[in-house]
Amino acid sequence: MNFDFTDEQEELRATARTFLADRSASEDVRRAMESGAGSDPELWKQMGAELGWTAVTIPEECGGLGLSQVELAALLEVMGEFLVCAPFFSTVCLGANAILCAGSEAQQAALLPAIAEGQCRATLAGNAWEAGGLGTSARRDGDSFVLSGGEPHVLDGHSADLLVIAARLDDQPALFAVPAGSEGLRREARPTMDQTRRLAALEFHDVRLPAEARLGGDAADPSAWERVLARATVALAVEQVGGAQRCLDMAVEYAKEREQFGRPIGSFQAIKHTCADMMIAVEAARSGVYYAACAAAEASYELPVLASLAKATASEAYFRCAADSLQIHGGVGFTWEYDVHLHLKRARAGEHMLGDPAFHRERVARAIGLDA
Repeated sequence: MNFDFTDEQEELRATARTFLADRSASEDVRRAMESGAGSDPELWKQMGAELGWTAVTIPEECGGLGLSQVELAALLEVMGEFLVCAPFFSTVCLGANAILCAGSEAQQAALLPAIAEGQCRATLAGNAWEAGGLGTSARRDGDSFVLSGGEPHVLDGHSADLLVIAARLDDQPALFAVPAGSEGLRREARPTMDQTRRLAALEFHDVRLPAEARLGGDAADPSAWERVLARATVALAVEQVGGAQRCLDMAVEYAKEREQFGRPIGSFQAIKHTCADMMIAVEAARSGVYYAACAAAEASYELPVLASLAKATASEAYFRCAADSLQIHGGVGFTWEYDVHLHLKRARAGEHMLGDPAFHRERVARAIGLDA
């Protein structure tokens, strides 16, 4: 099986790398981190309205480009390299993804065009793989639904215009599209270790929604929730591979330049072996996430297992490469001027987003019957 990108996909990656090298350089990332919003509004505008990245996976009939999860993966890997400070992942890989997987045609036609144009920031609240782990509950009240509860860690939840909420309804996960200004909804930004991303706590105090707010309506597919999480998990894993590659590149570059005892530290066996181990970890993770991205594009029955394999492998590779790169840089790796510590923080935070490696290995074990 050939996992090479097509010429068009390679062109997309090259365009993304050129653009982000100019608009998401180290100084741009720091400036966005220190801003109150935690992102660069101008960068977000260019990504959406000018480059059309927010429209990648949205169908053409909803104002999008109608491309697949593979093209999205091509973009995300580059974004992971550059620590992009913008609500792209929350909007495209969480919010829009949930609407695509669970929404009816009418709901998609109503909600997706604004996301495709970059005019609407969206996110997903609630990432538990089972209904019992969701912090929000929903109940029917006549022709309406009422949401109560909350979620403590919602990516870009403080700034999203549209919130897709996963809530327990009759002991099953159900998805609801909730406008940010809904009465009874409270949002509070939370401090984070990874300052390149923002989290918020959401509280739902009897938030009343019309019946059409439930994605899929009464005919909602119970399996849609797992597809939402599986596709989002693959997207995160791809981004982590990009970050791991960047950590490897920084380590190799520094090892060539830094001299000790009259020669570059890259000439020492311990440094060579560490870099080689990092490369093996990156390539192994990349193979897994590319395969999982292809499965997501084809809606393969293997996707849940492949998503878990990809996430466990990519999370561990990213953190290992960030930690090893920090060791190779030595004391300067901890300083503000270098980017290594930023990747280390994102790697650690990303490990726990959408399930940590131990959780996903357990899912794989159950899927192949090793938990008996």
